[in-house]
Amino acid sequence: MIEEGKPIFVQIAEQIENDIIEGVYPPETQVPSTNEFAAFYRINPATAGKGVNLLVDDGILYKKRGIGMFVSDGAREQLVAKRREAFRDEYLRPLLAEAAKLGIGPDQISQMIQKEGISA
Repeated sequence: MIEEGKPIFVQIAEQIENDIIEGVYPPETQVPSTNEFAAFYRINPATAGKGVNLLVDDGILYKKRGIGMFVSDGAREQLVAKRREAFRDEYLRPLLAEAAKLGIGPDQISQMIQKEGISA
């Protein structure tokens, strides 16, 4: 999972986010500890903790003192909304801007998407 060019703690946070979105960690379930992440990825526990704390700061995870970190109610919905907004900003807006430059209308975009979906 560890890839070059992106801070490790960000990758840890994104992996937890992905697992929450995919239902691996439903609301109120415990996520692995920073020490477990550190051992699995062979990284410093402080680095793993920094990734987990990003999610605590966003309200995705919360700490039960002496027990560990747990998924907050509504975390999946919050993450999906955040990812949809990022998808719109990173992919959809540039696609529409380029389509406008090329004179491609909404119907043509829809047809292209449907065609790609069938062949994929």
